[in-house]
Amino acid sequence: MGTIETLAQKLAVDTIKVQDASGEDRLYVEVGQVLGAASQSLEEAFLTEMRVRLAERKAREFLNQKVSAIQAQLEEKGEA
Repeated sequence: MGTIETLAQKLAVDTIKVQDASGEDRLYVEVGQVLGAASQSLEEAFLTEMRVRLAERKAREFLNQKVSAIQAQLEEKGEA
């Protein structure tokens, strides 16, 4: 992994932590704007990291809801 990817990954992890703590779910957009003024390459890598991580989070939430629904159905039938 190159320098840009490593920095983008670390910055994305930190940004998600701050977003979660602050409730500002679009903070990454502001961080991307700051990056864009200094380095388009780092901005693009950072935004890609953010999109991938946020998409994975949504997919995981969906999957967890599906599992919970299946478990609830099984419990209703007395099979769990």
